[in-house]
Amino acid sequence: MPVEIAPSLLTADLTRLGEQVNEVLQAGAERIHVDVMDGRFVPNLTFGPLVVSAIKPLTRAASALLEAHLMVEEPESLIPDFAQAGAELLIVHVETCPHLNSTVQQIKDLGLQAGVTLNPATPLSALEEILNDVDLVLIMAVNPGFGGQSFLPNSLQRITRLSQMIQERNLEHVDLEVDGGINPTTASEVVQAGANVLVAGSSIFNSQASVAENLARLRASFSK
Repeated sequence: MPVEIAPSLLTADLTRLGEQVNEVLQAGAERIHVDVMDGRFVPNLTFGPLVVSAIKPLTRAASALLEAHLMVEEPESLIPDFAQAGAELLIVHVETCPHLNSTVQQIKDLGLQAGVTLNPATPLSALEEILNDVDLVLIMAVNPGFGGQSFLPNSLQRITRLSQMIQERNLEHVDLEVDGGINPTTASEVVQAGANVLVAGSSIFNSQASVAENLARLRASFSK
Protein backbone atom coordinates (compact mmCIF):
# COMPACT_ATOMS: atom_id res chain seq x y z
CA MET A 1 0.00 0.00 0.00
CA PRO A 2 1.18 3.58 -0.55
CA VAL A 3 2.82 5.14 2.50
CA GLU A 4 0.84 7.91 4.19
CA ILE A 5 1.98 10.56 6.67
CA ALA A 6 -0.16 11.50 9.66
CA PRO A 7 1.17 14.69 11.31
CA SER A 8 0.63 14.59 15.07
CA LEU A 9 -0.75 17.79 16.57
CA LEU A 10 0.98 17.09 19.88
CA THR A 11 3.98 19.24 18.91
CA ALA A 12 2.16 21.77 16.73
CA ASP A 13 1.98 25.44 17.68
CA LEU A 14 -1.30 25.50 19.57
CA THR A 15 -1.57 29.28 19.31
CA ARG A 16 -2.23 28.80 15.58
CA LEU A 17 -3.47 25.24 15.41
CA GLY A 18 -5.83 25.79 12.48
CA GLU A 19 -3.05 27.36 10.42
CA GLN A 20 -0.70 24.48 11.12
CA VAL A 21 -3.33 21.90 10.20
CA ASN A 22 -3.91 23.73 6.92
CA GLU A 23 -0.17 23.90 6.27
CA VAL A 24 0.36 20.14 6.50
CA LEU A 25 -2.80 19.43 4.52
CA GLN A 26 -1.74 21.78 1.76
CA ALA A 27 1.67 20.08 1.80
CA GLY A 28 0.02 16.74 1.07
CA ALA A 29 -0.52 15.04 4.42
CA GLU A 30 -3.09 12.28 4.00
CA ARG A 31 -4.16 12.17 7.66
CA ILE A 32 -4.23 14.24 10.83
CA HIS A 33 -3.38 12.44 14.09
CA VAL A 34 -4.88 13.72 17.35
CA ASP A 35 -3.24 12.40 20.52
CA VAL A 36 -5.84 12.22 23.27
CA MET A 37 -4.33 11.88 26.78
CA ASP A 38 -6.23 11.85 30.04
CA GLY A 39 -3.47 12.32 32.66
CA ARG A 40 -4.20 8.83 33.99
CA PHE A 41 -3.16 6.19 31.48
CA VAL A 42 -0.32 8.53 30.51
CA PRO A 43 0.96 11.46 32.60
CA ASN A 44 0.17 14.16 30.05
CA LEU A 45 -3.20 15.86 29.45
CA THR A 46 -4.03 16.99 25.92
CA PHE A 47 -6.89 17.26 23.44
CA GLY A 48 -10.59 16.53 23.71
CA PRO A 49 -13.51 16.23 21.29
CA LEU A 50 -13.75 20.02 20.86
CA VAL A 51 -10.36 20.09 19.11
CA VAL A 52 -11.45 17.30 16.77
CA SER A 53 -14.67 19.17 16.02
CA ALA A 54 -12.74 22.40 15.34
CA ILE A 55 -10.37 20.89 12.78
CA LYS A 56 -12.92 18.59 11.13
CA PRO A 57 -13.95 21.18 8.48
CA LEU A 58 -10.29 21.50 7.46
CA THR A 59 -9.71 17.77 7.04
CA ARG A 60 -13.04 17.36 5.26
CA ALA A 61 -12.15 20.07 2.74
CA ALA A 62 -8.82 18.35 2.05
CA SER A 63 -10.32 14.82 1.96
CA ALA A 64 -7.87 13.82 4.71
CA LEU A 65 -8.57 11.18 7.34
CA LEU A 66 -9.02 12.46 10.91
CA GLU A 67 -7.81 9.90 13.44
CA ALA A 68 -7.85 10.06 17.24
CA HIS A 69 -5.45 8.00 19.36
CA LEU A 70 -7.19 7.45 22.71
CA MET A 71 -4.46 7.12 25.36
CA VAL A 72 -7.06 7.07 28.10
CA GLU A 73 -8.56 4.88 30.78
CA GLU A 74 -12.06 3.59 29.99
CA PRO A 75 -12.06 4.69 26.33
CA GLU A 76 -15.57 3.25 25.95
CA SER A 77 -17.00 6.29 27.70
CA LEU A 78 -15.32 8.73 25.27
CA ILE A 79 -15.84 6.93 21.97
CA PRO A 80 -19.33 8.40 21.32
CA ASP A 81 -18.06 11.95 21.92
CA PHE A 82 -15.17 11.61 19.48
CA ALA A 83 -17.44 9.99 16.92
CA GLN A 84 -19.86 12.89 17.16
CA ALA A 85 -16.97 15.37 16.92
CA GLY A 86 -16.02 13.98 13.52
CA ALA A 87 -13.18 11.50 14.03
CA GLU A 88 -13.19 8.84 11.32
CA LEU A 89 -10.73 6.43 12.91
CA LEU A 90 -10.45 5.74 16.64
CA ILE A 91 -7.43 3.91 18.04
CA VAL A 92 -7.59 2.28 21.49
CA HIS A 93 -4.94 0.61 23.64
CA VAL A 94 -5.17 -3.07 24.38
CA GLU A 95 -3.94 -2.27 27.90
CA THR A 96 -7.04 -0.20 28.71
CA CYS A 97 -9.67 -2.48 27.13
CA PRO A 98 -10.48 -5.59 29.19
CA HIS A 99 -13.18 -6.40 26.62
CA LEU A 100 -11.27 -5.39 23.50
CA ASN A 101 -13.61 -7.09 21.02
CA SER A 102 -16.58 -5.19 22.45
CA THR A 103 -14.71 -1.89 22.30
CA VAL A 104 -13.73 -2.44 18.66
CA GLN A 105 -17.32 -3.35 17.84
CA GLN A 106 -18.56 -0.23 19.62
CA ILE A 107 -16.39 1.88 17.31
CA LYS A 108 -17.58 0.04 14.21
CA ASP A 109 -21.23 0.28 15.23
CA LEU A 110 -20.81 4.07 15.08
CA GLY A 111 -19.69 3.78 11.46
CA LEU A 112 -16.03 4.48 12.16
CA GLN A 113 -12.80 2.68 11.40
CA ALA A 114 -11.31 0.89 14.42
CA GLY A 115 -7.65 0.72 15.32
CA VAL A 116 -5.74 -0.88 18.18
CA THR A 117 -2.33 -0.13 19.63
CA LEU A 118 -0.06 -1.40 22.36
CA ASN A 119 2.79 -0.03 24.45
CA PRO A 120 6.38 -0.99 23.58
CA ALA A 121 6.59 -3.59 26.36
CA THR A 122 3.26 -5.26 25.55
CA PRO A 123 3.79 -8.44 23.51
CA LEU A 124 2.38 -8.65 19.99
CA SER A 125 0.53 -11.79 21.04
CA ALA A 126 -2.06 -9.46 22.61
CA LEU A 127 -3.23 -8.75 19.05
CA GLU A 128 -3.71 -12.37 17.98
CA GLU A 129 -7.47 -12.55 18.53
CA ILE A 130 -8.36 -9.03 17.36
CA LEU A 131 -6.21 -8.61 14.25
CA ASN A 132 -8.86 -9.86 11.84
CA ASP A 133 -11.42 -7.35 13.15
CA VAL A 134 -9.56 -4.04 12.91
CA ASP A 135 -8.71 -1.56 10.18
CA LEU A 136 -5.37 -0.45 11.61
CA VAL A 137 -2.72 -1.52 14.10
CA LEU A 138 -0.47 1.13 15.62
CA ILE A 139 3.00 0.22 16.89
CA MET A 140 4.26 2.63 19.54
CA ALA A 141 7.97 3.19 18.98
CA VAL A 142 8.21 5.25 22.18
CA ASN A 143 6.49 5.06 25.53
CA PRO A 144 3.29 7.12 25.11
CA GLY A 145 2.75 10.42 26.84
CA PHE A 146 5.08 13.03 25.39
CA GLY A 147 6.33 14.15 21.98
CA GLY A 148 9.94 14.46 20.93
CA GLN A 149 11.14 11.09 22.27
CA SER A 150 13.78 8.94 20.57
CA PHE A 151 12.82 5.90 18.53
CA LEU A 152 13.19 2.61 20.45
CA PRO A 153 15.45 0.37 18.31
CA ASN A 154 13.63 -2.90 19.09
CA SER A 155 10.53 -1.39 17.45
CA LEU A 156 11.84 -2.40 14.02
CA GLN A 157 11.66 -6.08 14.95
CA ARG A 158 8.12 -5.62 16.23
CA ILE A 159 7.06 -3.87 13.01
CA THR A 160 8.57 -6.66 10.91
CA ARG A 161 6.85 -9.37 12.95
CA LEU A 162 3.50 -7.60 12.85
CA SER A 163 3.81 -7.05 9.10
CA GLN A 164 4.39 -10.77 8.70
CA MET A 165 1.32 -11.55 10.82
CA ILE A 166 -0.80 -9.28 8.61
CA GLN A 167 0.55 -10.82 5.40
CA GLU A 168 0.14 -14.40 6.63
CA ARG A 169 -3.55 -13.73 7.30
CA ASN A 170 -4.05 -11.95 3.96
CA LEU A 171 -5.29 -8.82 5.73
CA GLU A 172 -4.30 -6.38 3.00
CA HIS A 173 -6.88 -3.87 4.24
CA VAL A 174 -5.19 -3.51 7.66
CA ASP A 175 -2.89 -0.49 7.89
CA LEU A 176 0.31 -0.77 9.93
CA GLU A 177 0.98 2.59 11.58
CA VAL A 178 4.06 3.62 13.59
CA ASP A 179 4.16 6.45 16.12
CA GLY A 180 7.20 7.84 17.94
CA GLY A 181 10.61 9.12 16.93
CA ILE A 182 9.77 9.30 13.22
CA ASN A 183 12.27 11.39 11.27
CA PRO A 184 13.95 11.10 7.84
CA THR A 185 16.28 8.40 9.18
CA THR A 186 13.79 6.21 11.01
CA ALA A 187 11.02 6.74 8.43
CA SER A 188 12.86 4.80 5.75
CA GLU A 189 13.65 2.03 8.23
CA VAL A 190 10.07 1.52 9.41
CA VAL A 191 8.75 1.56 5.84
CA GLN A 192 11.27 -1.12 4.90
CA ALA A 193 10.10 -3.10 7.95
CA GLY A 194 6.51 -3.02 6.67
CA ALA A 195 4.77 0.13 7.95
CA ASN A 196 2.54 2.12 5.61
CA VAL A 197 1.35 4.96 7.89
CA LEU A 198 3.82 7.19 9.74
CA VAL A 199 2.85 9.47 12.62
CA ALA A 200 5.30 12.37 12.86
CA GLY A 201 5.27 15.36 15.16
CA SER A 202 8.57 17.00 16.07
CA SER A 203 10.18 16.30 12.70
CA ILE A 204 7.36 18.24 11.01
CA PHE A 205 6.48 21.04 13.43
CA ASN A 206 9.60 21.70 15.54
CA SER A 207 12.22 22.93 13.10
CA GLN A 208 13.65 26.04 11.51
CA ALA A 209 12.40 24.82 8.14
CA SER A 210 8.80 25.18 7.02
CA VAL A 211 6.18 22.51 7.62
CA ALA A 212 6.02 21.85 3.88
CA GLU A 213 9.81 21.44 3.63
CA ASN A 214 9.88 19.08 6.62
CA LEU A 215 7.06 16.95 5.24
CA ALA A 216 8.71 16.79 1.81
CA ARG A 217 12.02 15.75 3.39
CA LEU A 218 10.29 13.03 5.37
CA ARG A 219 8.47 11.72 2.29
CA ALA A 220 11.68 11.76 0.22
CA SER A 221 13.45 9.62 2.82
CA PHE A 222 11.27 6.57 2.13
CA SER A 223 10.36 7.32 -1.49
CA LYS A 224 13.92 6.45 -2.53
